[in-house]
Amino acid sequence: MSSTKITNIDAVELQEGIQNAAFHEDDDDTSDASSSREQQATSVSVTRPEENEYTQIKPYAGMPKEVLMLYSRKACYRVPREIIFWLIIACTLALIAMTITIVALSPRCMSWWQLSPVYQVYPRSFKDSNADGVGDLKGIKEKLSHFEYLNIKAVWISPFYKSPMRDFGYDVEDFRQIDPIFGTMEDFDELLASMHDKGLKLIMDYIPNHTSDKHIWFQLSRNGTEPYKDYYIWVNCTRDKPPNNWVSVFGNSTWEYDEVRQQCYFHQFLKEQPDLNYRNPRVIEEMTDIIHFWLKKGVDGFRMDAVKHMLEAAHLRNEPQVDTDQDPSTVDTEFELYHDYTYTQQGLHEILTNWRIDLDAYSREPGRYRFMVVECYDYEEIDKTMRYYGTSYVTESDFPFNFYLLYLPDDLSGNQAKSLVHLWMSNMPKGKWPNWVVGNHDKPRIGSSAGTEYIRAINMLLLTLPGTPTTYYGEEIGMVNVNVSVIQDPFGQHDPLQQADAHSTVSQYRALSLLRGAELALSRGWFCFVWSDVNVFAYLRELDGLNKAFLVVLNFGEDTTTDLSSVTELPDTLTVHLSTVPISQKTFTKSRIPTSRGQGMLLEYSTNQRFHLNHASECYVSEKACYLPALDILYKC
Repeated sequence: MSSTKITNIDAVELQEGIQNAAFHEDDDDTSDASSSREQQATSVSVTRPEENEYTQIKPYAGMPKEVLMLYSRKACYRVPREIIFWLIIACTLALIAMTITIVALSPRCMSWWQLSPVYQVYPRSFKDSNADGVGDLKGIKEKLSHFEYLNIKAVWISPFYKSPMRDFGYDVEDFRQIDPIFGTMEDFDELLASMHDKGLKLIMDYIPNHTSDKHIWFQLSRNGTEPYKDYYIWVNCTRDKPPNNWVSVFGNSTWEYDEVRQQCYFHQFLKEQPDLNYRNPRVIEEMTDIIHFWLKKGVDGFRMDAVKHMLEAAHLRNEPQVDTDQDPSTVDTEFELYHDYTYTQQGLHEILTNWRIDLDAYSREPGRYRFMVVECYDYEEIDKTMRYYGTSYVTESDFPFNFYLLYLPDDLSGNQAKSLVHLWMSNMPKGKWPNWVVGNHDKPRIGSSAGTEYIRAINMLLLTLPGTPTTYYGEEIGMVNVNVSVIQDPFGQHDPLQQADAHSTVSQYRALSLLRGAELALSRGWFCFVWSDVNVFAYLRELDGLNKAFLVVLNFGEDTTTDLSSVTELPDTLTVHLSTVPISQKTFTKSRIPTSRGQGMLLEYSTNQRFHLNHASECYVSEKACYLPALDILYKC
């Protein structure tokens, strides 16, 4: 009995040993060790129930691979391992599927030109850094903190090219040089670098239709020097008889006789601004190279000036008169002709589309999208303006400027405001992005044309409508027109920056700009008309899945009280989020919302009811999205 137990113990201890072929015991112990191993081997062979069977009860540290493999095959170890393995596979596949689903269902991320107002700077009257009486690039650099304060991310700077300044910089002598009154190219590079360091985007003015008559191209063209001979539009004529009845934007004939070449050249603006000949492929190539020049410097986009004038009909026929009974010799303004042969000619959109492709080539770097907006005053022919969005197959501009709110002061009222907003929204192609302009360098300031008491309400309109607002410098502080000693621009005044006591106006602008960026309902939600009359224009902003919504009530008339009890989707009580005038009351019932002359109110409310579901004809959205509060994400719906 005792002998057998000892042998079993010895067998276990033997199996726990690890053989090492490189190990040799001392010679004195060799015979003893050999004898001991023989006895143990004999004991093992006698007592093991089956040859090669392993009887160790538990795994132990340092076990060899062969032993480990024996344990790994046992069900108690194999089954949990397989469960964990397949759980990892399932979780990985679920994560991949969820990622694909989120990406597929997520709406497109908004770009920088959609997230921020665009702020237009007219450089010569914005900030003078060297006390010479003219604003400059260094002055703009000094005021970058102002843009940051306003939550402005995109700054459009009007022309600063080298120019004789007959049209305040829109007559370009050299597209690759900075005019000395604004500074140097080094100043521009420093401004651009500083803006990018602060996360600001720079949009340049690009003037493709014409140059200055001082431009080297024109000087060589009038001399008949190749290849510049046909860079401009030249036709035979006499001093007293132009080729046709075409009239310039600034009045009188579009043709000017040149003594050097003894022909007439074509100009749709001042006679010092000859039109380029876009029927000449070399001209397109030259102007495209200029775009590349500035893109390589790092500019973030272009505002393309007067694009509808770029092409003219080659046949040079007279344009039809608006009043057929008018004496043809008295026709001398652009509004007395139908511009069938000088505006928006065939081939124009192909040129712009190719420029869009060039900008896209520079947009491949993440976060460096290159923006393109075009300027075109088409007045009642809004369908022509909408064509600049491109088509469902071809992208052109990100948007054409919407100038229709410039005419709000002509008949200032709630009905007029709704009419002008509806004009754009109802004609805009589905899925495109709207934009709004209430002032620019071509028109008197909105504070002068509409009245200073309406500036704050107009700013609230600008910053709560869907799309991208464009602010002309000074509107955020309530600037108005001032008298200046010399006005060279035929379309209005260019004001020196005023020092205005407008703290409340700029504070309101900043608050609305920040709110627009922070609230999904304002940045990408539904826009719905709710009310308009001679005094008040009201609309709401809502987003599916989001309980918070906003009602905007703007008074463009006289003191009044608005009853919105018929709007069943609105809750009975509305909370004042922001008012343009101080008020003590913080909540209103929807049946009684009082507003004073020029007051704007942003009212906040919570509801699960959606107005747009029952009023499709009154509502618009550029890119539909829904909010999922459980995951705090947006998804396509």
